[in-house]
Amino acid sequence: MKKGLLILLMLTGSVSLFAAHIAGGELIYEHLGSSGTSDRYKITMRLFRECSSNGPRLESETVYVGAYSQSTNQLVNSLILPMIGSLQTIRLQDNIPCLVGSPDVCYQVAIYSAEIDLPKSPDGYTLAWARCCRANNLMNAPGQLGATYIAKIPGTNVLGNDKNSSPQFVVKDTALVCGGNDFVLDFGASDSDGDLLTYAFCEAYVGGSTTNQNAPPPGSLSLSPLPYGTTYTGSQPLGPTVSIDPQTGIISGIAPKTPGRYVVNVCVTEWRNGVAINQHRKDFILKVGDCDIIAAKLNPEYINCDSLTQSFHNEANSSQIRSYFWDFGVAGTDSDTANIPEPKFTYADTGTYTVTLIINRNEECSDTATAKVKIYPGFKPGFRVDGSCFQAPFNFIDTTKAAYGTVNSWRWEFGNQATNNDTSRLQHPSYTYTTSGTRNITLVVGSSKGCVATVVTPVDVLKKPLINLAFRDTLICSIDSLQLQASGRGTFSWTPNYNIIDANTATPVVYPKDSTTYYVKMTDGACSNTDSVKVNVIKLLTVQLEADTAICGGDSILLRVHSPALAYSWSPANGLSDPNIKSPKAAPLSQTQYIVTANLGKCQDKDSIIIRVSPYPIANAGRDTSLCFGEKLPLSGNVTSTSFAWSPTTAMLHPNTLNPVVAPSKSTTYILTATGRGECPKSIADSIFVKVIPPVPAFAGNDTSISLGEPLVLNATGGEKYAWSPETYLSDPNSASPTAVFGNNVDSILYSVKVTTVDGCVGHDEIRVVVFKTGPQIFIPDAFTPNRDGRNDNLYPVLVGMKKLDFFRIYNRYGQLLFNTSEINKAWDGTFGGKEQPSGTFIFMAQAVNYKGETVLRKGTVLLIR
Repeated sequence: MKKGLLILLMLTGSVSLFAAHIAGGELIYEHLGSSGTSDRYKITMRLFRECSSNGPRLESETVYVGAYSQSTNQLVNSLILPMIGSLQTIRLQDNIPCLVGSPDVCYQVAIYSAEIDLPKSPDGYTLAWARCCRANNLMNAPGQLGATYIAKIPGTNVLGNDKNSSPQFVVKDTALVCGGNDFVLDFGASDSDGDLLTYAFCEAYVGGSTTNQNAPPPGSLSLSPLPYGTTYTGSQPLGPTVSIDPQTGIISGIAPKTPGRYVVNVCVTEWRNGVAINQHRKDFILKVGDCDIIAAKLNPEYINCDSLTQSFHNEANSSQIRSYFWDFGVAGTDSDTANIPEPKFTYADTGTYTVTLIINRNEECSDTATAKVKIYPGFKPGFRVDGSCFQAPFNFIDTTKAAYGTVNSWRWEFGNQATNNDTSRLQHPSYTYTTSGTRNITLVVGSSKGCVATVVTPVDVLKKPLINLAFRDTLICSIDSLQLQASGRGTFSWTPNYNIIDANTATPVVYPKDSTTYYVKMTDGACSNTDSVKVNVIKLLTVQLEADTAICGGDSILLRVHSPALAYSWSPANGLSDPNIKSPKAAPLSQTQYIVTANLGKCQDKDSIIIRVSPYPIANAGRDTSLCFGEKLPLSGNVTSTSFAWSPTTAMLHPNTLNPVVAPSKSTTYILTATGRGECPKSIADSIFVKVIPPVPAFAGNDTSISLGEPLVLNATGGEKYAWSPETYLSDPNSASPTAVFGNNVDSILYSVKVTTVDGCVGHDEIRVVVFKTGPQIFIPDAFTPNRDGRNDNLYPVLVGMKKLDFFRIYNRYGQLLFNTSEINKAWDGTFGGKEQPSGTFIFMAQAVNYKGETVLRKGTVLLIR
């Protein structure tokens, strides 16, 4: 495809509800000459109309221009500009290959012009033509808005005897901007007077009336800025991704992603002899199309001064890019390629490479882009500053390091907001500030390999030079001397001249006999500062420790010293945290006498302290243990102390002895506390955890009944070992599930089972077995009384010799089923649907399977009594 294709669609001016055919225009003037006290001007308006518009033709348009005084905004003169010549049609003729979504672009252009004489004016004039109703659905200025086109003529206050004609924007052919794509629009202008032109985005104006499309100019001119929508302003009419070059007028950047019309206004400033004499405006509508171009685009150059890894991506967007091929330019290999949209590549060595991107490779709409890649990591920018106060030079020292190439460019800005001359291109410049305060120093530094970095560091510019003192208040003995220590940028002098050597240096030696304050003055050019050091003098050094004391073995104590000395030495060093500090911590293992030697220069004194050591009390509550619920346990404590105590004492016998007896109902921690007396009156505690094993859940089974000759399998649970008694009729009395078969001489029997757990805890339970001589049968009472008195409240079948209940059903006399169950021992409580049934006779049916596998069925009636 064609490289560097520029595709832009520009609609200048505004479109009204009534005259929606107007697609833009420009109001300009040309100075034709002077006659006495007047100047003659040719006023011209270029108007555009979309070819596809259904609105009026440009031949019917009335361009009614007013001339207003710039000082009063009052109307001075007006004129109608007739159309001259014929309409011109311009169309985007060329087919654009590989363009997705190309619209039809066609406009008609008409020119309106007339001449006017205006009196010479100190203030100058504003030419204005107001129209209603810009194009609807503007993306950056919603609502139905009018437009006012203006051109300014500067007066004699600005021009003197000179004359001026307005700049004229270069007329371009039709073009198209695709949403979300890069674009470049040359919006430069020419000036017949040879004035220097600069460009900027600025606010457009509203104006015009819908009631009178071609009304004469009003008597007073009022210019109101256009109300831009969210995220847009007059200075950013297309958002932050689009800018205008102030020197060339070229608009470039990434177009808004949302297609539609955008109002844009460009202000051109005319400069003559370094003075701004006028500002010319052009209001236009930029149409962003729903399209994109299949293109490959890379930055002109990639410079990586941080690492060997470089990231890449296509700078052009298109929905029709189907494949990517990257070659990262490493000679002698074919493995330096990728086929993803945004690759990263790590180069094996430094150097300059050529990266190539091919999109849609081997297809009709393919494109290729190349760029230089410079890989030179190890560029470390930096600087340091030498200086302290204003009126004295600050030296700026570049400390930048470059692993490859050389550091070869510097641009300094010294942060002086009052001037633009606070810059330098030297590597190590100097700068003198005239005021104090914090300055942000900026260094932009570069290398011969193309690396560029910016470093910004705040620097305090002081009113006085900074003096650094090693100390401000010190103490010496009267027989000693002392070296004072100051540092800073400048010269030094000390006062008073009393017992001092080298008073004009930064480090004089003093030997006062009485306490004296020495003052230092540091001078750095026109700046100076003073500070002071107080030297306190003592005649005699004394040191005093606190009284002898005692500690518990293993504890420490702070040895406090009362002395003005500056150096200390303790002996012995055993048990001391630091034998060379004023107040160390002491933790001797036995009674020790510590001696401290204190020095202040040549003065010295000593003192001592005895630290006695007493042992801590000892407490041993015994080992953790466990016991079964309900059992008792004797504890066995041991102490070395003068007193002791157990806690808690709940469920404890003899709590005031070392061997109390406990019977806790739940697991409990018992604490034995031993307390010493004398020189170690501290307490030590130990604990024993007694785990209480819960009660054994021994269960022999529910009482039951069987038929004579029917084997009964007992089933005990709750432990690991079982013992049944009596052992009569049991197959295995030490089994959890022995089998019992009874003879004719047994009517009922009560069995007891002893259950033992793995922890050795024991539990008991019983089961009563009733033996019926009738054989397997279903027994159902004749009557029951569900009055909640705890006796005969429920009705259920008693199964003898049965292993399964098929059903137990209750019917009323109307045959309605009131109760049904197949669960053994589940009973009817005399209700149905939550309501108590009345006294009377009810029918029952019960069916079960006996231990021989035979089905037994019983039917009958039962009486409910309330």
